[in-house]
Amino acid sequence: MGIYLNSINAYTLYKSETEKPYFVDKSEMLKELFPLVETGNNHICITRPRRFGKTVMANMIDSFFSRAYDSKNIFRELHIAEDKNYGQYLNRYPVVHISFNDMPKKCASYEQYIERVERRLIRDLRIEYPEVEIDGEEAVWDAFMELFAQRPSERFIFILDEWDFIFHQQFISEVEKESYLAFLRNLLKDRPYVKLAYMTGILPIAKYSSGSELNMFAEYTMVTERRFAGYFGFTEKEVDLLFEKYERESAGLGEVTREGLKKWYDGYFTKAEERLYNPRSVVMALSNSNLGNYWTSAGPYDEIYYYIENNISAVRDDLAHMMSGTAVPAKIREYAATSQSLQTREEIFSAMVVYGFLSYNKGKVSIPNKELMDKFADMLQKESSLGYIYRLAKESQRMLRATLDGDTKTMEEILERAHDAEIPLLSYNNEADLTAVVNLVYLSARDTYRVERESRAGRGYVDFIFYPETDTSADGIILELKVDHEPEEAIMQIKEKRYAEAFGAGPGEKQKFSGRILGVGIGYDKKSKIHRCKVEILRESL
Repeated sequence: MGIYLNSINAYTLYKSETEKPYFVDKSEMLKELFPLVETGNNHICITRPRRFGKTVMANMIDSFFSRAYDSKNIFRELHIAEDKNYGQYLNRYPVVHISFNDMPKKCASYEQYIERVERRLIRDLRIEYPEVEIDGEEAVWDAFMELFAQRPSERFIFILDEWDFIFHQQFISEVEKESYLAFLRNLLKDRPYVKLAYMTGILPIAKYSSGSELNMFAEYTMVTERRFAGYFGFTEKEVDLLFEKYERESAGLGEVTREGLKKWYDGYFTKAEERLYNPRSVVMALSNSNLGNYWTSAGPYDEIYYYIENNISAVRDDLAHMMSGTAVPAKIREYAATSQSLQTREEIFSAMVVYGFLSYNKGKVSIPNKELMDKFADMLQKESSLGYIYRLAKESQRMLRATLDGDTKTMEEILERAHDAEIPLLSYNNEADLTAVVNLVYLSARDTYRVERESRAGRGYVDFIFYPETDTSADGIILELKVDHEPEEAIMQIKEKRYAEAFGAGPGEKQKFSGRILGVGIGYDKKSKIHRCKVEILRESL
């Protein structure tokens, strides 16, 4: 058994995965690969954001097809065992599995990186086929061709995980990227020893396949292709099943709710508009019995800022709208994410969709869930280069305090100071603009409140509702916005439609929120450009 060829590594890792309490069986994907293996010389590339299960699926495919180890003990318990062709393909093929995110010690150059890959492949071939004379100095593809000439029945499945990892390393030059693409082309294109080449990554290969480099690959992205869509990320049904298991094992006493999982980790879409959850975050939340941010171990917002820093003005107003929960129209061209210097709005949003920071559906981009919303909120409150968005967010603590104190003079002052005629968004051409501004000016409330927009309450939908999340005895807030209407009308609507019922308990139920309930009306007169605010206590503390 070698490092890359017929390795036991994938079997070991996938077997461990199947034994975890919140494992999801996606083995039916193998049925889609059977015809490709049967005909041979097929190449597919599946690109997805980070943490969407690409490596788990790569290990599954290796474990199933590889003859390195008898994996019947794994797959006989999974869905694929019900397929009539299951036994025909199980453990029948030599598999070359390369995880390109595996770096040599103290790697400081592309040459070190790729020479290690080539050296290991040659060594594996020599160990597996000692009867074939393989020159250690020749190119890897020449070694495979020599082997095929002597053993034409030996046709390989190649699994190349994180193919684009090297593109994210600082030491690689543009010329070296071309050399790397040539390496993949020479290894895989028009080679009779290739049964199937299965490749995964984040970056789409469209840009690189326009010539002859990788045009042998059929590419499947989350935005453009339906095929393979349900195998990456968790579907609603899969999360339902995982949550049912969590409920059983926690005897109903767990801290995580099904609604919480949806709010924190849902929000992505397949081409067929099926909803998807971030799988890693769902598993971590259930395993830890805690809804939290499992997206990254890096800084709170530095990754997001990287994508927008070269042209903040192009996306600033859109960010304000997305932070208020509004999707904005955008043309997504995934190949644009490969740009070395993201400059245009299209490039910036395309990159953010490819890397999973934004979701894309029906021609619009949005911030998918609370996990990502929190990261955006961190950025908005710390990057002064964001201009008016930053200034509004910095005022948000004072705005919340003034609201709780009923200090409408300060609330109006904050809104008036924020209203700069040079800022397009603050011209309030429609209620959505006012909604975006109000969302920003209450941004810090997210630290202690669950803020829901256009939430069902009483006999209608309220613009904003603030549920105390860290202290159920804190004041709840119902906020209604009006353009060219008085704030008193907003308060009247809150009362008439009985929005405060959202905080109440049903018959025989224990009251969950015991603090005051405040009705907040904010009105803006487009002609006079004046904001007026009103705060009224709808219910005293219990």
